[in-house]
Amino acid sequence: MHLRSLSLNQFRCFETLSLALPDGITLFHGNNAQGKTSILEAVCVLLRIQSPRSSKLSELIRFSEKAFVVGGKLEGGECPDLRFQYRESGRKLLVDGEAQKRSADFLRHSALVVWMANDDLALVRGGGDGRRRYLDFMASQMFPGYRAATRAYEKALRSRNFLLKRDASPKWDEVDAYTRILNEQGRIISAHRRDLIGQLSPRAAEAQNQISGNGETLTLNYESASGKNDDLSAILFERREEEFRRRQTVAGPHRDDLSLLLNEMPAAKFASEGQQRTVALALKLGQARLFLEARDQPPIMLIDDVFGELDPDRRNALMAAWPEESQKLITTTHLDWLDERFGDVYRLHVEEATVG
Repeated sequence: MHLRSLSLNQFRCFETLSLALPDGITLFHGNNAQGKTSILEAVCVLLRIQSPRSSKLSELIRFSEKAFVVGGKLEGGECPDLRFQYRESGRKLLVDGEAQKRSADFLRHSALVVWMANDDLALVRGGGDGRRRYLDFMASQMFPGYRAATRAYEKALRSRNFLLKRDASPKWDEVDAYTRILNEQGRIISAHRRDLIGQLSPRAAEAQNQISGNGETLTLNYESASGKNDDLSAILFERREEEFRRRQTVAGPHRDDLSLLLNEMPAAKFASEGQQRTVALALKLGQARLFLEARDQPPIMLIDDVFGELDPDRRNALMAAWPEESQKLITTTHLDWLDERFGDVYRLHVEEATVG
């Protein structure tokens, strides 16, 4: 499935923008802070109803404005026309002009997305938050019930943490009402994450070996924070004194992590920067291959300023490894890394929120 057109209104630095997009590779080039990344972000917001750069959609509204609109037409399948209107008081999701009651109804008509960016290095070096977001972004596209489970879990978690902090001595019967919700929804989240990592692992390992070219082995392990058999209720009961002391929920999927081992050693501690970059690329390429093989649909790849940071060998390996069928939207600040393979790509220059 390919995105044929993109339109923006009051999104980030753009007052308005309308673009036609070809199948293969579109290259957006220009200096920093001109709007290149915002175009890719808008595609992600349109197709997945979330931003890879901000947890608050309100931050995407152009300064001094009250709402933004992103729209576009997909080609493939039913060829739907998608439109997402957002303001802080509410949102509207439309498919072919018809309002959709639920996010799931809208996403059913959308496309799969892989986001690659220079700061993906944080997947290896950073804390667990980034790796959980990576898993959530992927799992929400793989499993229809995942998004609803995470929303219900997060809502119950906020309420439970509020009760733990509110009173000098927590009212545990009230707290436990939310514990039951966490346990129920957490089991769904944990089961899907475990399944996801099981499917992702061999594909990421293959990508790691292909990009590195030297037989490196990448191993992914799911580190569950829900206790034995994902019985979150039991582990929270056992750790009640700790929760009383810390006044927060101390276990559950919000504390899960993804362990990354390179040649059986923690990649964050023992891998070189080049190896860490390769691991980050392998995770995203593994995601793309998983979507293509498990969902029988090539994802749209949004690649933000990655190529200029890669040495020629890794750049060539990345290009050889990405799904040929995928539409690729790429941003770059300079063009000196281009070679003959990019001779006929569609190029657009971005300057001061103007594209041409």
